[in-house]
Amino acid sequence: MKRAATLTAIVLTFGLVFGGCSNQNSNSNKKEHHTAALVTDGGGIDDKSFNQSAWEGLKDWGKQHGLKKGVNGYNYAQSTSDADFMPNINKLVKAQYQTIFAIGYKLNSAVDTAAKQNPKTNFAIIDSVVPNHKNVASVQFKSEQSSYLAGVAAAKTTQTNKVGFVGGIKSDVVTTFEKGFIQGVHAVNPNIKVDVKYVGAFTKADVGKSLASAMFNNKEDVIFQAAGGSGAGVFSAAKDNRKNGKKVWVIGVDQDQKADGKYNGGNVTLASAVKKVDTAVYDLSNKSMKGEFPGNKIVTYDLKGKGVDLIDDNLTTTAQKAVNEYRQKIIKGDITVKAK
Repeated sequence: MKRAATLTAIVLTFGLVFGGCSNQNSNSNKKEHHTAALVTDGGGIDDKSFNQSAWEGLKDWGKQHGLKKGVNGYNYAQSTSDADFMPNINKLVKAQYQTIFAIGYKLNSAVDTAAKQNPKTNFAIIDSVVPNHKNVASVQFKSEQSSYLAGVAAAKTTQTNKVGFVGGIKSDVVTTFEKGFIQGVHAVNPNIKVDVKYVGAFTKADVGKSLASAMFNNKEDVIFQAAGGSGAGVFSAAKDNRKNGKKVWVIGVDQDQKADGKYNGGNVTLASAVKKVDTAVYDLSNKSMKGEFPGNKIVTYDLKGKGVDLIDDNLTTTAQKAVNEYRQKIIKGDITVKAK
């Protein structure tokens, strides 16, 4: 990821002077030292999905500015259940982190409450909108656009004209993946059948594997998963089928999941519909540090701005060409992908 170095030698020299500063208002002047942290949802920072991507973006930002993990630098608070959201946010506020990222729409209510109680702390929520707060930025991604490209890739790859979608929890956010994928598939071939299933959780890999196994047994040979930690089960099912001689594929989500598809003898990851949460976290941390935090605004990252995309892991030349053609059509505005 290309990073622009924004911290000057003066900052490096005098950063410690400002290290003990208290939280600053979102409209404050540029600070010489800034701290940031994030609160995960149940997926955790090693979920190989958007929590991990967010943490990697925050680490990159911290390292770029000579900061260390911990108080006076960057950090995270792990949530194991919804009940952890508010205590984790309060813990980070008490530690005087100036910008706090809430990773996922499930933290919506907690951010709304915390923003009212802590007007001098900047909050950014990923994949949701918390309006009417000068200290809250709502971050959204045009995931339907990258999912559309995933649909094109699936349609150009399937040998059975049957593909599948496995989601985590059915919600407005995950629905954008589902709807975009279906539109992309049918743009190539409206006769391809798309089977849609939901795990009901982002942390149940066993259920994800069960659903995917049933799909593969039903001759669905490409599955797009947008299921967080539950998606690991989809990869597991695909590997089992490959070992039994079936040519099946998985399309990853949020991060490039090529590594997740590796097994002895090959790789089951066809492509990855990436959501660059790391870019958003890095970008907003810098803006907050400069006193340019976009409070009470919706910040959207799309295909044109390289906030989302489809990564080619194992596409054929034909599929690559089709994806590139549709990518340009979306960027130019010739195709509008519906989110619902």
